[in-house]
Amino acid sequence: MLEPVVGDLRPEIPDKLYFRIGEVSRLAGIKPYVLRFWETEFPGLGPKKSGKGHRLYRRKDVELVLEIKRLLYEKRYTIEGARKFLDSRGRDVPSKPAAVTAKAARKQADLFGNPAPILEDIRKELNEILTLLR
Repeated sequence: MLEPVVGDLRPEIPDKLYFRIGEVSRLAGIKPYVLRFWETEFPGLGPKKSGKGHRLYRRKDVELVLEIKRLLYEKRYTIEGARKFLDSRGRDVPSKPAAVTAKAARKQADLFGNPAPILEDIRKELNEILTLLR
């Protein structure tokens, strides 16, 4: 049986592919209707539905539920503030340095050689279409 969250401790998430809403509810220590409401407020929280319509949460969904609960209940964020925090956290992932990207492009060119001349023609035509659309 899943244990609810106590204080500042995070529960151990069982090693499963999918969790039903009751399991996630017990794990996070919140009511199922709260989970359903959070699904409408947080776009990243979107469980799959089974053939019978049951919500099936993945591990990343359960982790997100626990993070949302921490932000709302412990850090005292508003729903809008928590949503903005989670959105900004997702965008703060540093991009790869240009040198790494260029190196990867060179490796790809070494593997596949120069593109066929027809691809260059297609690229030029697509660029012309793009300039017409602007």
